[in-house]
Amino acid sequence: MAPWTRRRFFLTTLAGSLGIGTKKIFAADAPNGNGLSSLAQATAATAKGTRPLIISSSNGLNALDLGMGLLKRGHDTLDAVVAVVNVVEDDPRDNSVGYGGLPNEDGDVELDASVMHGPTRRAGAVASLRYIKNPSKVARLVMEQTDHVLLVGPGALRFAEMQGFERMNLLTNESRLAWLRWKASTTPNWAPGLDSPDWKDKVASLIDPNLPEPEKARLLAWVDDVVTHPPTGTINCLAVNEKGDISGTTTTSGLAWKIAGRVGDSPIIGAGLYVDNDVGAAGSTGRGEENIKVSGAHTIVETMRKGKSPTDACLEALSRVARNYNNDKTRLSKFYLVFYALNKDGVHGGASLWSAARGGRPRTYAVHDGSQARLVECASLLQGPSSD
Repeated sequence: MAPWTRRRFFLTTLAGSLGIGTKKIFAADAPNGNGLSSLAQATAATAKGTRPLIISSSNGLNALDLGMGLLKRGHDTLDAVVAVVNVVEDDPRDNSVGYGGLPNEDGDVELDASVMHGPTRRAGAVASLRYIKNPSKVARLVMEQTDHVLLVGPGALRFAEMQGFERMNLLTNESRLAWLRWKASTTPNWAPGLDSPDWKDKVASLIDPNLPEPEKARLLAWVDDVVTHPPTGTINCLAVNEKGDISGTTTTSGLAWKIAGRVGDSPIIGAGLYVDNDVGAAGSTGRGEENIKVSGAHTIVETMRKGKSPTDACLEALSRVARNYNNDKTRLSKFYLVFYALNKDGVHGGASLWSAARGGRPRTYAVHDGSQARLVECASLLQGPSSD
């Protein structure tokens, strides 16, 4: 047994005090019908590790079969995670990543991404990349073909084109309509004048008149929702193979209607993504500004290094975010942040600042442990929905 030095006694006492304080600040997680809290269930469900394992934010659920297939066939873990997020980057229906991502305030789609390869301990990233729908692929080439880690803006675009990527318009019709609605709601000159028969609803006048009425209604409702509540979605994907090698990637189109050039946490090594092949990996989705301030992914991996489970490590990072707001739930409710993690043994975890999204839907993440892809409910620091 290690000797009880004054320093060890102090740190142990401090940790216990912080734990008690956290319980006082945040309401205890309510037990469910079987007597277990949602956090206890999440911990129990993920306590046993499995390799190979691949996890992602919930929007990667349908692509995890692809990633697991690559792992089982012996492909590198980085091949697997990049393949998963490429499916989402290519999907015009996901308006938070790649093609169809919601644009900045000028109507330009700017993408960010990062990759980390555990076995070689290398990383690559791009930020404010325009016209290229797969920034995760470009980030990988930054890692493999340069001695840099991060390329941004026009330089990142030139590099991508030199590597053979072709420019494309990343705005889909839906994301363009959403931007026009946002523009009209913030800048009166972008709305039809009073003398126009369309002055009440500019976007409605732009929708294809041949669309069925239910589709028109759905589109208008979605546009109004993203204008009122700008999404900050992203996709993070992490994998560990049978040997225990780990890789990860995070890719996003960033905050909708952002100032041109704004960069969130996704391409920031140590914030939106961090991998240590000796320990594990972590990543995030949600409000990047809050994650950057606590170096969330690095914090999680370092907490796991000290013996904490992935779930507990995610909750520790979230507690630091809450502390930055003096645990003021009114302000904390204005955004969401979700962390995802796995360790070298194949134990996974995920935790959300709030237990539910706006409207009450529980926060989840996607897991594939070799049997089938499924959604798992996140642990949470605070109970209730965020207002994002």
